[in-house]
Amino acid sequence: MMPLPQSARVAGRVTDMSIFTKIINGEIPGSFAWSDDVCVAFADIKPQTPGHVMVVPREPEPNFAHLDPDIAAHLMKVSQIIARAQEKAFDAERAGLVIEGFLVPHTHLHVFPMNSPADMETPATREAETEEIVAAMTKLREQLAADGYAANVPASVDSPKL
Repeated sequence: MMPLPQSARVAGRVTDMSIFTKIINGEIPGSFAWSDDVCVAFADIKPQTPGHVMVVPREPEPNFAHLDPDIAAHLMKVSQIIARAQEKAFDAERAGLVIEGFLVPHTHLHVFPMNSPADMETPATREAETEEIVAAMTKLREQLAADGYAANVPASVDSPKL
């Protein structure tokens, strides 16, 4: 997969490269659980709960409603696969899903293990330690592989390369 350009045309206008594009391109570190030609999933540095990831399309688009319908459907499919793995890996009752794109103008789906509504309501207030993130991503990556998705688990936690 070729790196994304420094700027992208989004909804008819040119935008600067988002921090998520820089993470996908390897310019900024990230902890990855999933990768394919359409999207990646990497850890949120301020997780709601351990195992919180963001499913991010490779092509930047700030508004989920403006995504190509096939890309939107793919993001939902991957989010559901990850949610099932989170439930097992983190012994969670269910997974939460929030679609965003305001703080970083690049659509992203937050998927995180939940055991109560409070897990969604409590804002994350601190950045997790690198060791915490890597441990949670390792647990999630192992579960995704066990669930039959090893082909989409990147070779290394710190890269989206398969």
